[in-house]
Amino acid sequence: MGAGFWISRYLLASGILFIILVVVEFSKGTTSQADVLSALAWSLLASAIFIGSKYWRYRKAVQCAMCGDEGKPKA
Repeated sequence: MGAGFWISRYLLASGILFIILVVVEFSKGTTSQADVLSALAWSLLASAIFIGSKYWRYRKAVQCAMCGDEGKPKA
């Protein structure tokens, strides 16, 4: 998994989160430019943390609890 994969994951996650946050701001009624910029900042920050933790787990080869028993015979 190269850099392109992780960059595309980050852009996808931040884009989806930005859309969700902007929809929430518009549903409140009064939306200003500051609200949209705040939604952008939060989406970029939250996506960086999310994708960063995924990348860290990938680099450390940490498996999830559900995937840990794959390949082992069932008793």
